[in-house]
Order: sequence, then C-alpha cells, then structure tokens
Amino acid sequence: MVAVYRHDVHKARMRGHEHAAESFCGVRVNEAVPLGADRDAALLSRPCGEPEQTLDAHESWFRVSLLTGQQASAMEPVGDIGGALYDVISGEESTALHAAWLDATVPSLFNESPYYPYTSLKYHTLLVAALVDNYRSGFEFDELFLAVSERDGPADSVVVPHRTVLTTPSFAVHVTGAPGGRLAARLGAGPARSFADVWSRLPAVPFAVDEERRWRVLDAQLRRIRSWSTALQYIEEYVAALGPVGAGAAAGAGGDARDA
Repeated sequence: MVAVYRHDVHKARMRGHEHAAESFCGVRVNEAVPLGADRDAALLSRPCGEPEQTLDAHESWFRVSLLTGQQASAMEPVGDIGGALYDVISGEESTALHAAWLDATVPSLFNESPYYPYTSLKYHTLLVAALVDNYRSGFEFDELFLAVSERDGPADSVVVPHRTVLTTPSFAVHVTGAPGGRLAARLGAGPARSFADVWSRLPAVPFAVDEERRWRVLDAQLRRIRSWSTALQYIEEYVAALGPVGAGAAAGAGGDARDA
C-alpha cells in the first residue's frame, strides 16, 4: 500500500510514464500497482483508447478547475512543490500516507493526463488505493459501493484507512465492499466514468438540498459529472469555496439521474 501512494509521482513532476524516475528525494517511486487497480481507477475518470486533446490550448500537467475554469496552480500557488510532494510520499506507514493524501493540496494541483485537464491526480491516487485494498480483501469490482458517512466530529471518526477517498467538514466518501449502514450505491459491473450514475442511485445525499440553493447546485452538478476524480475534486473545491454543510443538516432525498 505504501507503493500505491507513490506510484504516480512522475505526473506531479510533469513527466509521462516513459520518463518516470525510479526515485524522488531518495524515496522509491513510480512502481507498478498490483491487481490491475491503476488501470481500473484510470477507467473511472478517463476513456480508454487513444487520448485526444479535450481543451483547446491546454497541454499542461496542471489541473484546470471545473469550478472556476482556472489552472489550479494559479488558484493555490505553492512555493516549494517538490518539498510539499516529498511530505506526502515520504512516510513508511501506509495509513499515515493515506491520511496525508486526504489532506494534501499539492497532488490536487495536477491532472491525471494533460489530455484530460479536469481530472485530479490526488483523487486518482486515492481511488487506486481504495481499489487495491478492496481487491486484496477479496472483493471484485462489481461488489463495490460508493458509500457516504455524515460527519459530526473529527475527521478520523469517519475515515476508513485506504477506503475513504474524500473528507469534508461534514461528510466523507468511501469506495468499499463493506458499506455497513452508510448511504450507499453499487459502482456497477465494471470500471467506467459513472460517477453521476452512482451518485444518482444514492438513497439520499449528505446535505440539505431542500434548505439551501448552494447544495441543490452541488447535487445537480454531481448528477452530471461522469469522471470520478473530477467529481471528487469538484466537491472539495465547492465546499471550500462556499462553506461546509451546516452541522446536523438533514440529508436530502436522492432522485433520478439527470446526466449531461
């Protein structure tokens, strides 16, 4: 699991696989991910086949924000990208690395591929980790769920090591074969850009769509965004920009998909 959190460091160094170095600041990086999890996570956010440029005049490894249309590096400038990157990959304990990635800013500055500029390296990596952990536990992809926990305390009260892929001040999102009593919906038969479909199948959402327009807008957008890493990054940015869901807000009802 330690290697999983280091497997795509070359992208944060703006290099393709063919130019990936074996180490970064003395840390072994860019090793292969087992069980096909890297490929499956890629299919959750990007189409298979030969890539095509999807945004005119954009050939950069810096992610473009779906919320603002700006490059993430312009929105959240970081003085020492290399040092900040080292901080999130240098640990030797896998659960600590998972926690570091959940809180990290620097990996979210980069996309999965310059061909798909709205995707997020941060959330691709967290999705890879969740798939590896579930596959190692014996779950097949078609047995996995998107599960949501409402949060009314510290982050670690809802974080499941490796399977939590997003935390906000009021809810957390997990990819897991053991959803327990959480709000949950199956991912589907195989990996695909299906976030909007899965989100729309949740029996309820973890914010009060009936009380505030900002949460109706967020819910509506999540029923349209198909790329998983893009959607998770959008939630992070949206909540940071517009403020957390009020504590104790009633969950809104789910509904039919309205995909764009």
